Amino acid sequence: MNRAPLQLWPPAFDVAIFDFDGTIAATGWIWEEVDRIFLGARGIPYTEEYARVLSTLGFAGGAEYTIETYGLHEKPEDICAEWTRLSHALYCTRVVLREGVEEYIKALRASGVRTALATANEPELISSIRKIDMDSLFDTLVHGRDVNATKEQPDIYLEAARRLGAEPARCMVFEDIVPGICAARDAGFMTCGVASGEPAQLEDVVRQEADIFIEDWTCIPL
Repeated sequence: MNRAPLQLWPPAFDVAIFDFDGTIAATGWIWEEVDRIFLGARGIPYTEEYARVLSTLGFAGGAEYTIETYGLHEKPEDICAEWTRLSHALYCTRVVLREGVEEYIKALRASGVRTALATANEPELISSIRKIDMDSLFDTLVHGRDVNATKEQPDIYLEAARRLGAEPARCMVFEDIVPGICAARDAGFMTCGVASGEPAQLEDVVRQEADIFIEDWTCIPL
């Protein structure tokens, strides 16, 4: 199938698939705080590399990585429960969309583009957010748990496309992490890299690997 022109507005795609953390919501500070508290309680120093690795894995994969990397004698489910407890209150009350995101997504929907959220986050965490009306923004929400795969594989984007009845070549994936962009691109999706403004992001690599790159959401002329 021929690829559509790489154009964000007017949209030259039928489906838009959005990552959550860093891409449409500025949540890096939350996860850094969670990581610092979690690691600090075990005498382990926080690093940006640790944050980068966990951004692709989701809770279960991240817990297994953490246990293996640091030789922890803990159960993955207990680590996941601790992360959920540490992050829940902050997500519930303080997470908001980045400036310009809501306007762009609503403009896409008004033009007939279907939208999906594709996040490694747990469903319970996303559903706890009070300041974002997910139902008004997305036709479907796909979580890492739904596909049992990290974002180093394209499964989560393929599932979003499948649910919305679109071929990858007619979908634009918006991501801020390199593994996600590469996995989506290699599976035939169009990709838009988004600057997150977070220290852990490899922005230069994101810019290089994505088909399109935006500094922020307000730069898209609606």
